[in-house]
Amino acid sequence: MDEQEIYKNIGQQIKKLREIRHLTQEKLAEKSGISLDYLGKIEVTINKPGLKTLIKLSNALEVPIKELFNF
Repeated sequence: MDEQEIYKNIGQQIKKLREIRHLTQEKLAEKSGISLDYLGKIEVTINKPGLKTLIKLSNALEVPIKELFNF
């Protein structure tokens, strides 16, 4: 699995977890403290989130960070 595929899978997993929790992108961005634009670009693999961002997202989604890599 190459780097691009890993980021694609992370973005898809974030979107999946967000939708399971019935959160809009706007609400998750607000809860995690990142911009709506940045979150949207993570979900479609335009942006590659760093560890701090992944921690913020996992906390906002109320899941262990390893759950973002469950693909």
